[in-house]
Amino acid sequence: MGDTGYFREKIETMPRDELDAIIDERVRYTIHYANEHSPFYRKWFRDHAIDISSIREHEDLLELPVISGSTIRNNQPPVTEKFEFLSARLNEIYTIHETSGTSGVPKAFFLTWQDWLRYSEKYARIFRSYGVAPGDRIVVCASYGMNVGANMMTLAARRTGSTIIPEGKCTFPIRVVKNYKPTVIIGSVFKLIRLARRLANEGIDPKASGVNRLVVGGESFAEASRKYLASLWDCEVYNTYGSTEGTMCGECYAKAGLHVPEDLIHMDLYNPRMDHFVKDGEYGRIILTKLLPVGERCGTLLINYDTEDATAVVSRDRCICGRTSLRIKTPEREGERFWVEDRSFNRVDVERGVFQKENMEYLTGEYEAFLYGGRDTDTTILRVSLECTDPRTSDTEMIQEVFLKAFFRFKPELQEIYISGSLEILFHFTGPGELELYNVPGRPKRIVDRR
Repeated sequence: MGDTGYFREKIETMPRDELDAIIDERVRYTIHYANEHSPFYRKWFRDHAIDISSIREHEDLLELPVISGSTIRNNQPPVTEKFEFLSARLNEIYTIHETSGTSGVPKAFFLTWQDWLRYSEKYARIFRSYGVAPGDRIVVCASYGMNVGANMMTLAARRTGSTIIPEGKCTFPIRVVKNYKPTVIIGSVFKLIRLARRLANEGIDPKASGVNRLVVGGESFAEASRKYLASLWDCEVYNTYGSTEGTMCGECYAKAGLHVPEDLIHMDLYNPRMDHFVKDGEYGRIILTKLLPVGERCGTLLINYDTEDATAVVSRDRCICGRTSLRIKTPEREGERFWVEDRSFNRVDVERGVFQKENMEYLTGEYEAFLYGGRDTDTTILRVSLECTDPRTSDTEMIQEVFLKAFFRFKPELQEIYISGSLEILFHFTGPGELELYNVPGRPKRIVDRR
């Protein structure tokens, strides 16, 4: 590999027509593998009168039905006696994983060793795309539990020649930075902000800590958040996107969208009503198909799976980094989308208003928001609570003005109903540690709909 910036240069830089040929070959093999080895898909093809021999290329996937997380839950215990999505023999399964279960009963996923190699290769490609090389020391602040991310990053580090410091949380002792001098830290935006503050409180300037790359994963974030995080650490901040289902994508140094490893995962984007696919440039729900190289096996196969995340295609042209895979915008969770009348906003839209440069002179970045309204009122209230370093000395009027300006710049349709009075936005300023989310066990929601 050397310092090329690629993990598998031939396929990452392959001309588009050759890449499409590999994708179509793997689509055909994947469909036949599903019919032969997956009880769910064998029945699914039969029930929907799908002639698998007619599925010859990736465009043919558009004609197939879409499944969802509830489909998986309805085809595993306790609903069914067996795991109908299990696509290999149990004695071939290397590990068993579950999703977090925040949206219901955890979904079970089975991985063969070949799955591990494919998953970790996706992360290895991402690592190389933002410059990780032999000699880098990477602190992973992601859980080493039943999800796959931290474990796969660890294997990816082995394959790229770097060293993992498997802390699992960003609350690790400060001596880890002093003693082991990590060059990369992987965590969420807020965990990395808090870590910078802990370092500063211990007399260590994050900008002089030796960390030269931050990798943000686990949740979508606003570009303003990235800029603030980069200013705290004075280093590059890269975005990555992954899930237990297998959607591992990441940025390169150009930061012009997340590269999709199209030879291993195929994405189509549906419109919000889920009745047709959208054009490039339009936001849509990510519909995922895991692609198998010919001859390989898979523990849990997914075809036309609704990830419940939304994104848009940035480009299908060759990136300046040399990669030819399509690039997508940072995915946003549809479960974090909220509607006021017939107009919507996402958690990231609120976060964008918080992390404006002028605001961060007074704010810590921590926030929460609540939606109120009901049958007896025509007005929806969005109450935004912002944590200040010191509420008494904060320029709250300026913060509100800057927030609204940034919020409406990207959501002009909401400004219309704000002016008309259908949407009211209220602000509440607190001191450190006073937000409601600090008293919520587990991973708190940044926006809560109380209507």
